[in-house]
Amino acid sequence: MDFFSSRVKSVIASIPAGRVATYGQIAMLSGNRRAARQVAWILHSSSSKHGLPWHRVINRLGKISLPHGGGYEEQMALLMREGIQFDREEYVDLGSFGWSPGRVRAGHSG
Repeated sequence: MDFFSSRVKSVIASIPAGRVATYGQIAMLSGNRRAARQVAWILHSSSSKHGLPWHRVINRLGKISLPHGGGYEEQMALLMREGIQFDREEYVDLGSFGWSPGRVRAGHSG
């Protein structure tokens, strides 16, 4: 496994319950700010194998990226169970529910 993939999994595993992060934010924290799509692929291929909290990752607009009938409803239900609120258009307020990891940087975990 390459360093970037390992770091992505570590960052995703660090997102606390009741918070969300974006694909781009995870890419940046993992050392490649332009790799949001790669983060999505890693998340898709590794979530169940590594027990990652996949449902806490949303897009940069504050929306769930999965399609309706293809995981959208499950992700929304999991987030709502953790206290995440959605507006009428089903956006998450990233200012209220976005994860701010503080001093976490690529290659460091603290």
